[in-house]
Amino acid sequence: MYCCQQVLVGKNPELISILTFLCEQSHKLTNMGIYYGRQLYFKARRSIGKYDLEKLYKNNYHYKVLYSQAAQQILRTVAESFRSYYGLTKAFIDGKIPDKPRIPNYRKKGGLATVSYPAQALKLKGKQIRVPLGNTCKRWFGIDSFLIPLPSNLAFSALKELRLLPRNRCFYWEFVYEKEVVVKPQLNQENVLGIDNGVNNWLTCVSNVNTSLIVDGKHLKSMNRWYNKQISTIKENQRTGFWSNRLAAITEKRNRQMRDGINKAARIVINHCFKNNIGTIVFGWNKSQKNQIELGHKSNSEFVPIPTARLKERIAQLCDEYGIIFIETEESYTSIASFLDGDYLPNYGEKPDDWKPSGKRIKRGLYKSGNNCFVNADCNGAANIIRKVSRKLSLNLSRLCRGTLTCPQRVYLWSAKKKLSNMDLSCCVVST
Repeated sequence: MYCCQQVLVGKNPELISILTFLCEQSHKLTNMGIYYGRQLYFKARRSIGKYDLEKLYKNNYHYKVLYSQAAQQILRTVAESFRSYYGLTKAFIDGKIPDKPRIPNYRKKGGLATVSYPAQALKLKGKQIRVPLGNTCKRWFGIDSFLIPLPSNLAFSALKELRLLPRNRCFYWEFVYEKEVVVKPQLNQENVLGIDNGVNNWLTCVSNVNTSLIVDGKHLKSMNRWYNKQISTIKENQRTGFWSNRLAAITEKRNRQMRDGINKAARIVINHCFKNNIGTIVFGWNKSQKNQIELGHKSNSEFVPIPTARLKERIAQLCDEYGIIFIETEESYTSIASFLDGDYLPNYGEKPDDWKPSGKRIKRGLYKSGNNCFVNADCNGAANIIRKVSRKLSLNLSRLCRGTLTCPQRVYLWSAKKKLSNMDLSCCVVST
Protein backbone atom coordinates (compact mmCIF):
# COMPACT_ATOMS: atom_id res chain seq x y z
CA MET A 1 0.00 0.00 0.00
CA TYR A 2 1.06 3.59 -0.64
CA CYS A 3 1.26 6.30 2.02
CA CYS A 4 2.06 10.00 1.99
CA GLN A 5 4.01 11.95 4.61
CA GLN A 6 4.05 15.76 4.68
CA VAL A 7 7.07 17.70 5.96
CA LEU A 8 7.01 21.48 6.38
CA VAL A 9 9.92 23.24 4.64
CA GLY A 10 11.98 25.33 7.05
CA LYS A 11 12.62 29.07 6.66
CA ASN A 12 15.69 28.88 4.43
CA PRO A 13 15.65 32.00 2.16
CA GLU A 14 17.81 30.44 -0.57
CA LEU A 15 15.77 27.23 -0.71
CA ILE A 16 12.45 29.13 -0.54
CA SER A 17 13.52 31.20 -3.56
CA ILE A 18 14.25 28.07 -5.57
CA LEU A 19 10.97 26.41 -4.58
CA THR A 20 8.98 29.55 -5.39
CA PHE A 21 10.57 29.71 -8.85
CA LEU A 22 9.80 26.03 -9.54
CA CYS A 23 6.17 26.37 -8.46
CA GLU A 24 5.73 29.52 -10.57
CA GLN A 25 7.00 27.70 -13.66
CA SER A 26 4.74 24.74 -12.86
CA HIS A 27 1.79 27.14 -12.59
CA LYS A 28 2.52 28.69 -16.01
CA LEU A 29 3.11 25.34 -17.67
CA THR A 30 -0.16 24.04 -16.23
CA ASN A 31 -2.09 27.00 -17.68
CA MET A 32 -0.47 26.43 -21.06
CA GLY A 33 -1.63 22.81 -21.04
CA ILE A 34 -5.14 23.83 -19.99
CA TYR A 35 -5.29 26.40 -22.81
CA TYR A 36 -4.41 23.79 -25.44
CA GLY A 37 -6.89 21.26 -24.03
CA ARG A 38 -9.74 23.81 -23.95
CA GLN A 39 -9.08 25.09 -27.48
CA LEU A 40 -8.84 21.54 -28.81
CA TYR A 41 -12.20 20.71 -27.25
CA PHE A 42 -14.07 23.90 -28.19
CA LYS A 43 -12.80 24.23 -31.77
CA ALA A 44 -12.15 20.68 -32.91
CA ARG A 45 -14.24 18.67 -30.41
CA ARG A 46 -11.26 16.37 -29.99
CA SER A 47 -9.94 14.74 -26.86
CA ILE A 48 -6.40 15.28 -25.67
CA GLY A 49 -3.94 12.38 -25.64
CA LYS A 50 -1.64 11.39 -22.80
CA TYR A 51 1.56 12.54 -24.52
CA ASP A 52 0.20 15.32 -26.75
CA LEU A 53 1.14 18.14 -24.38
CA GLU A 54 4.70 16.87 -23.93
CA LYS A 55 5.29 16.79 -27.68
CA LEU A 56 3.79 20.26 -28.07
CA TYR A 57 5.66 22.07 -25.28
CA LYS A 58 8.98 20.23 -25.07
CA ASN A 59 10.79 23.21 -26.62
CA ASN A 60 9.07 25.82 -24.43
CA TYR A 61 11.33 27.51 -21.88
CA HIS A 62 8.80 26.91 -19.05
CA TYR A 63 9.22 23.20 -19.84
CA LYS A 64 13.01 23.37 -20.18
CA VAL A 65 13.60 25.27 -16.96
CA LEU A 66 12.14 22.33 -15.02
CA TYR A 67 13.64 18.87 -14.83
CA SER A 68 12.24 16.91 -17.78
CA GLN A 69 10.47 14.24 -15.73
CA ALA A 70 8.93 16.86 -13.44
CA ALA A 71 7.62 18.82 -16.45
CA GLN A 72 6.19 15.61 -17.92
CA GLN A 73 4.35 14.89 -14.69
CA ILE A 74 2.79 18.38 -14.74
CA LEU A 75 1.50 18.04 -18.30
CA ARG A 76 0.28 14.49 -17.78
CA THR A 77 -1.72 15.67 -14.79
CA VAL A 78 -3.41 18.24 -17.02
CA ALA A 79 -4.15 15.57 -19.63
CA GLU A 80 -5.64 13.31 -16.95
CA SER A 81 -7.96 16.10 -15.77
CA PHE A 82 -9.31 16.51 -19.30
CA ARG A 83 -9.77 12.76 -19.75
CA SER A 84 -11.70 12.72 -16.46
CA TYR A 85 -13.88 15.54 -17.82
CA TYR A 86 -14.61 13.57 -21.00
CA GLY A 87 -15.57 10.52 -18.95
CA LEU A 88 -17.82 12.50 -16.64
CA THR A 89 -19.49 14.22 -19.59
CA LYS A 90 -20.31 10.85 -21.12
CA ALA A 91 -21.64 9.61 -17.79
CA PHE A 92 -23.85 12.73 -17.52
CA ILE A 93 -25.26 12.17 -21.01
CA ASP A 94 -26.01 8.54 -20.12
CA GLY A 95 -27.77 9.68 -16.93
CA LYS A 96 -25.30 8.02 -14.55
CA ILE A 97 -24.50 11.24 -12.65
CA PRO A 98 -26.94 14.06 -11.79
CA ASP A 99 -24.75 17.16 -12.27
CA LYS A 100 -23.14 18.34 -15.48
CA PRO A 101 -19.32 18.51 -15.11
CA ARG A 102 -17.33 21.65 -15.88
CA ILE A 103 -14.34 21.72 -18.19
CA PRO A 104 -10.99 22.36 -16.41
CA ASN A 105 -10.47 26.11 -16.00
CA TYR A 106 -7.32 28.22 -15.80
CA ARG A 107 -5.46 28.74 -12.56
CA LYS A 108 -5.46 32.26 -11.11
CA LYS A 109 -2.74 34.61 -12.31
CA GLY A 110 0.35 34.75 -10.13
CA GLY A 111 -0.34 31.48 -8.34
CA LEU A 112 1.85 28.48 -7.50
CA ALA A 113 1.35 24.87 -8.57
CA THR A 114 2.61 21.51 -7.36
CA VAL A 115 5.84 20.01 -8.74
CA SER A 116 6.28 16.21 -8.74
CA TYR A 117 9.48 14.17 -9.04
CA PRO A 118 9.35 10.40 -9.64
CA ALA A 119 11.73 8.27 -7.61
CA GLN A 120 14.04 7.56 -10.56
CA ALA A 121 14.84 11.29 -10.81
CA LEU A 122 16.11 11.42 -7.22
CA LYS A 123 19.43 10.35 -5.73
CA LEU A 124 20.53 9.77 -2.15
CA LYS A 125 23.65 11.57 -0.94
CA GLY A 126 24.43 10.63 2.64
CA LYS A 127 21.20 11.34 4.50
CA GLN A 128 19.94 13.89 1.98
CA ILE A 129 17.98 13.64 -1.26
CA ARG A 130 19.34 15.32 -4.37
CA VAL A 131 16.53 17.05 -6.29
CA PRO A 132 17.61 17.92 -9.88
CA LEU A 133 16.83 21.07 -11.88
CA GLY A 134 16.61 21.57 -15.65
CA ASN A 135 19.54 22.41 -17.93
CA THR A 136 18.07 25.84 -18.64
CA CYS A 137 17.91 26.56 -14.92
CA LYS A 138 21.57 25.56 -14.62
CA ARG A 139 22.52 27.87 -17.48
CA TRP A 140 20.56 30.80 -16.01
CA PHE A 141 21.41 30.49 -12.31
CA GLY A 142 24.44 28.20 -12.23
CA ILE A 143 22.84 25.46 -10.09
CA ASP A 144 21.71 22.03 -11.26
CA SER A 145 20.22 20.61 -8.05
CA PHE A 146 19.56 21.15 -4.35
CA LEU A 147 19.47 18.88 -1.30
CA ILE A 148 16.71 18.18 1.20
CA PRO A 149 16.90 15.95 4.31
CA LEU A 150 15.40 12.47 4.16
CA PRO A 151 12.93 11.84 7.05
CA SER A 152 14.45 9.49 9.60
CA ASN A 153 11.43 7.18 9.57
CA LEU A 154 11.55 6.56 5.79
CA ALA A 155 13.83 4.37 3.69
CA PHE A 156 14.96 5.84 0.38
CA SER A 157 14.37 2.50 -1.36
CA ALA A 158 10.65 2.70 -0.46
CA LEU A 159 10.24 6.23 -1.89
CA LYS A 160 8.07 6.34 -5.03
CA GLU A 161 7.47 10.06 -5.57
CA LEU A 162 8.44 13.41 -4.11
CA ARG A 163 6.00 16.31 -4.42
CA LEU A 164 6.52 19.99 -3.68
CA LEU A 165 3.23 21.41 -2.40
CA PRO A 166 2.76 25.20 -2.02
CA ARG A 167 0.02 26.19 0.41
CA ASN A 168 -0.76 29.40 2.31
CA ARG A 169 2.59 30.99 1.50
CA CYS A 170 4.61 28.07 2.80
CA PHE A 171 5.87 24.84 1.25
CA TYR A 172 5.55 21.16 2.09
CA TRP A 173 7.47 18.15 0.90
CA GLU A 174 5.17 15.19 0.30
CA PHE A 175 6.98 11.86 0.42
CA VAL A 176 4.94 9.16 -1.32
CA TYR A 177 6.28 5.79 -0.25
CA GLU A 178 5.33 2.13 -0.31
CA LYS A 179 4.46 0.67 3.05
CA GLU A 180 4.64 -3.01 3.84
CA VAL A 181 1.27 -4.55 4.56
CA VAL A 182 1.08 -5.18 8.28
CA VAL A 183 -0.14 -8.49 9.66
CA LYS A 184 -3.82 -7.87 10.26
CA PRO A 185 -4.93 -8.88 13.76
CA GLN A 186 -7.69 -11.45 14.02
CA LEU A 187 -10.47 -9.47 15.69
CA ASN A 188 -13.94 -10.73 16.50
CA GLN A 189 -16.27 -9.29 13.88
CA GLU A 190 -19.31 -9.98 16.07
CA ASN A 191 -18.00 -7.35 18.50
CA VAL A 192 -19.15 -3.98 17.18
CA LEU A 193 -18.46 -0.34 18.02
CA GLY A 194 -21.10 2.30 17.28
CA ILE A 195 -19.94 5.90 16.74
CA ASP A 196 -22.09 9.02 17.04
CA ASN A 197 -20.46 12.32 16.00
CA GLY A 198 -21.07 15.75 17.46
CA VAL A 199 -19.27 18.97 18.45
CA ASN A 200 -18.51 19.07 22.21
CA ASN A 201 -18.42 15.28 22.14
CA TRP A 202 -16.66 14.81 18.82
CA LEU A 203 -17.03 11.02 18.83
CA THR A 204 -19.19 9.04 21.22
CA CYS A 205 -18.33 5.35 21.00
CA VAL A 206 -20.39 2.50 22.48
CA SER A 207 -19.76 -1.22 21.97
CA ASN A 208 -21.66 -4.44 22.58
CA VAL A 209 -18.81 -5.69 24.82
CA ASN A 210 -19.70 -3.29 27.64
CA THR A 211 -17.29 -0.45 26.80
CA SER A 212 -17.93 3.23 26.01
CA LEU A 213 -15.83 6.35 25.54
CA ILE A 214 -16.12 9.96 24.38
CA VAL A 215 -13.45 11.71 22.31
CA ASP A 216 -13.56 15.30 23.54
CA GLY A 217 -14.19 18.01 20.94
CA LYS A 218 -14.25 21.16 23.11
CA HIS A 219 -10.59 21.92 22.55
CA LEU A 220 -11.04 21.54 18.79
CA LYS A 221 -14.07 23.84 18.88
CA SER A 222 -12.09 26.38 20.89
CA MET A 223 -9.32 26.38 18.27
CA ASN A 224 -11.85 27.04 15.51
CA ARG A 225 -13.50 29.80 17.53
CA TRP A 226 -10.19 31.55 18.15
CA TYR A 227 -9.27 31.22 14.47
CA ASN A 228 -12.59 32.77 13.37
CA LYS A 229 -12.10 35.62 15.86
CA GLN A 230 -8.62 36.38 14.54
CA ILE A 231 -9.77 36.33 10.92
CA SER A 232 -12.70 38.62 11.73
CA THR A 233 -10.50 41.09 13.63
CA ILE A 234 -7.83 41.31 10.92
CA LYS A 235 -10.30 41.62 8.06
CA GLU A 236 -12.64 44.04 9.83
CA ASN A 237 -11.19 47.20 8.31
CA GLN A 238 -9.61 45.68 5.22
CA ARG A 239 -10.81 45.58 1.63
CA THR A 240 -12.71 42.62 0.17
CA GLY A 241 -10.45 39.73 -0.78
CA PHE A 242 -7.59 40.95 1.39
CA TRP A 243 -5.01 38.30 2.28
CA SER A 244 -1.73 38.70 4.11
CA ASN A 245 1.17 36.75 5.53
CA ARG A 246 -0.47 36.94 8.96
CA LEU A 247 -3.74 35.47 7.68
CA ALA A 248 -1.88 32.76 5.80
CA ALA A 249 0.15 31.84 8.89
CA ILE A 250 -2.78 31.51 11.29
CA THR A 251 -4.81 29.62 8.66
CA GLU A 252 -2.02 27.14 8.09
CA LYS A 253 -1.53 26.69 11.83
CA ARG A 254 -5.24 25.98 12.27
CA ASN A 255 -5.17 23.45 9.40
CA ARG A 256 -2.24 21.60 10.98
CA GLN A 257 -4.06 21.50 14.31
CA MET A 258 -7.15 20.01 12.64
CA ARG A 259 -5.07 17.36 10.89
CA ASP A 260 -3.31 16.47 14.13
CA GLY A 261 -6.66 16.14 15.90
CA ILE A 262 -8.01 13.90 13.13
CA ASN A 263 -5.03 11.53 13.33
CA LYS A 264 -5.15 11.36 17.13
CA ALA A 265 -8.91 10.73 17.27
CA ALA A 266 -8.77 8.03 14.59
CA ARG A 267 -5.91 6.27 16.37
CA ILE A 268 -7.79 6.37 19.68
CA VAL A 269 -10.75 4.59 18.09
CA ILE A 270 -8.58 1.94 16.42
CA ASN A 271 -6.59 1.30 19.61
CA HIS A 272 -9.86 0.88 21.50
CA CYS A 273 -10.88 -1.79 18.99
CA PHE A 274 -7.56 -3.61 19.42
CA LYS A 275 -7.80 -3.52 23.19
CA ASN A 276 -11.35 -4.92 23.31
CA ASN A 277 -11.17 -7.32 20.32
CA ILE A 278 -13.71 -5.33 18.28
CA GLY A 279 -13.77 -6.21 14.58
CA THR A 280 -16.64 -4.03 13.29
CA ILE A 281 -17.22 -0.26 13.40
CA VAL A 282 -20.60 1.34 12.60
CA PHE A 283 -20.35 5.08 11.93
CA GLY A 284 -23.54 7.15 11.98
CA TRP A 285 -23.53 9.69 9.16
CA ASN A 286 -26.10 11.76 7.31
CA LYS A 287 -24.88 12.77 3.87
CA SER A 288 -24.88 16.50 3.07
CA GLN A 289 -25.72 17.24 6.69
CA LYS A 290 -23.84 20.57 6.55
CA ASN A 291 -25.33 21.79 3.26
CA GLN A 292 -27.50 24.92 3.69
CA ILE A 293 -27.58 24.32 7.44
CA GLU A 294 -29.35 27.02 9.47
CA LEU A 295 -28.38 26.70 13.12
CA GLY A 296 -27.72 30.39 13.55
CA HIS A 297 -24.57 32.40 12.90
CA LYS A 298 -22.79 31.30 16.08
CA SER A 299 -23.71 27.61 15.88
CA ASN A 300 -22.85 27.44 12.18
CA SER A 301 -19.39 28.89 12.85
CA GLU A 302 -18.79 26.16 15.47
CA PHE A 303 -20.34 23.17 13.69
CA VAL A 304 -19.45 23.59 10.01
CA PRO A 305 -15.61 23.98 10.28
CA ILE A 306 -15.21 20.81 12.38
CA PRO A 307 -13.67 18.27 9.91
CA THR A 308 -15.77 15.25 10.91
CA ALA A 309 -16.00 13.96 7.32
CA ARG A 310 -12.21 13.82 7.10
CA LEU A 311 -12.12 12.00 10.44
CA LYS A 312 -14.62 9.44 9.14
CA GLU A 313 -12.49 8.85 6.04
CA ARG A 314 -9.36 8.47 8.18
CA ILE A 315 -11.04 5.88 10.41
CA ALA A 316 -12.19 4.02 7.29
CA GLN A 317 -8.59 4.01 5.95
CA LEU A 318 -7.22 2.56 9.20
CA CYS A 319 -10.00 -0.02 9.27
CA ASP A 320 -9.05 -1.15 5.78
CA GLU A 321 -5.39 -1.33 6.80
CA TYR A 322 -6.02 -3.45 9.91
CA GLY A 323 -8.85 -5.64 8.62
CA ILE A 324 -11.68 -4.04 10.62
CA ILE A 325 -15.10 -3.91 8.97
CA PHE A 326 -16.27 -0.30 8.52
CA ILE A 327 -19.98 0.36 7.99
CA GLU A 328 -21.54 3.77 7.39
CA THR A 329 -25.23 4.10 8.18
CA GLU A 330 -27.70 6.96 8.30
CA GLU A 331 -28.48 8.12 11.85
CA SER A 332 -31.96 9.59 11.58
CA TYR A 333 -34.04 9.48 14.82
CA THR A 334 -31.23 7.77 16.77
CA SER A 335 -30.90 10.71 19.19
CA ILE A 336 -34.57 10.98 20.16
CA ALA A 337 -35.46 7.27 20.24
CA SER A 338 -34.86 5.27 23.43
CA PHE A 339 -32.43 2.37 23.18
CA LEU A 340 -33.39 0.83 26.52
CA ASP A 341 -37.07 0.81 25.52
CA GLY A 342 -36.33 -0.67 22.08
CA ASP A 343 -38.08 2.11 20.11
CA TYR A 344 -38.62 1.55 16.41
CA LEU A 345 -35.99 3.39 14.31
CA PRO A 346 -37.41 4.57 10.96
CA ASN A 347 -35.26 5.83 8.13
CA TYR A 348 -35.31 9.46 7.09
CA GLY A 349 -38.58 10.30 5.32
CA GLU A 350 -40.23 7.02 6.37
CA LYS A 351 -41.44 7.94 9.86
CA PRO A 352 -45.03 6.79 10.53
CA ASP A 353 -47.51 9.51 11.47
CA ASP A 354 -48.18 7.96 14.88
CA TRP A 355 -44.50 7.34 15.73
CA LYS A 356 -43.47 8.70 19.13
CA PRO A 357 -40.32 8.02 21.17
CA SER A 358 -40.65 6.47 24.63
CA GLY A 359 -38.09 8.79 26.27
CA LYS A 360 -36.78 12.29 25.82
CA ARG A 361 -33.70 14.42 26.39
CA ILE A 362 -34.40 16.43 29.52
CA LYS A 363 -31.26 18.60 29.39
CA ARG A 364 -27.89 18.77 27.67
CA GLY A 365 -26.18 15.39 27.81
CA LEU A 366 -28.92 13.59 29.78
CA TYR A 367 -31.58 11.28 28.34
CA LYS A 368 -34.54 9.91 30.26
CA SER A 369 -35.97 6.60 29.04
CA GLY A 370 -39.58 5.50 29.29
CA ASN A 371 -38.96 3.56 32.52
CA ASN A 372 -37.25 6.57 34.19
CA CYS A 373 -33.67 5.45 33.60
CA PHE A 374 -31.14 8.24 33.09
CA VAL A 375 -28.33 7.65 30.56
CA ASN A 376 -25.86 9.73 28.57
CA ALA A 377 -27.74 11.21 25.60
CA ASP A 378 -24.93 10.72 23.07
CA CYS A 379 -24.32 7.15 24.25
CA ASN A 380 -28.01 6.48 23.70
CA GLY A 381 -27.61 7.74 20.12
CA ALA A 382 -24.49 5.62 19.51
CA ALA A 383 -26.28 2.53 20.80
CA ASN A 384 -29.20 3.21 18.45
CA ILE A 385 -26.75 3.50 15.56
CA ILE A 386 -25.65 -0.08 16.29
CA ARG A 387 -29.28 -1.12 16.48
CA LYS A 388 -29.83 0.33 12.99
CA VAL A 389 -27.71 -2.49 11.52
CA SER A 390 -28.05 -5.15 14.23
CA ARG A 391 -30.66 -7.21 12.38
CA LYS A 392 -28.74 -7.12 9.12
CA LEU A 393 -25.48 -8.19 10.80
CA SER A 394 -27.12 -10.56 13.34
CA LEU A 395 -25.48 -8.80 16.28
CA ASN A 396 -25.90 -9.78 19.92
CA LEU A 397 -26.67 -6.64 21.98
CA SER A 398 -27.33 -8.36 25.29
CA ARG A 399 -24.18 -6.86 26.90
CA LEU A 400 -25.06 -3.35 25.74
CA CYS A 401 -26.85 -2.33 28.92
CA ARG A 402 -27.66 0.71 31.02
CA GLY A 403 -24.28 0.68 32.78
CA THR A 404 -22.46 1.08 29.43
CA LEU A 405 -24.60 4.09 28.53
CA THR A 406 -24.36 5.82 31.91
CA CYS A 407 -20.67 6.43 32.59
CA PRO A 408 -18.49 6.71 29.45
CA GLN A 409 -14.80 7.60 29.66
CA ARG A 410 -13.76 10.97 28.24
CA VAL A 411 -10.54 11.03 26.21
CA TYR A 412 -8.76 14.34 25.55
CA LEU A 413 -6.78 14.83 22.36
CA TRP A 414 -4.40 17.36 23.94
CA SER A 415 -3.42 17.60 27.59
CA ALA A 416 -1.03 19.93 29.43
CA LYS A 417 -0.20 17.21 31.96
CA LYS A 418 0.70 14.37 29.67
CA LYS A 419 1.52 14.32 25.96
CA LEU A 420 0.01 11.73 23.64
CA SER A 421 2.65 9.48 22.14
CA ASN A 422 2.48 7.64 18.83
CA MET A 423 2.38 4.26 20.54
CA ASP A 424 -0.15 5.02 23.26
CA LEU A 425 -2.95 7.44 22.43
CA SER A 426 -5.25 6.10 25.12
CA CYS A 427 -3.89 8.31 27.90
CA CYS A 428 -5.52 11.43 29.36
CA VAL A 429 -8.68 9.48 30.21
CA VAL A 430 -11.06 10.46 32.97
CA SER A 431 -14.51 9.23 33.84
CA THR A 432 -17.57 11.39 33.12
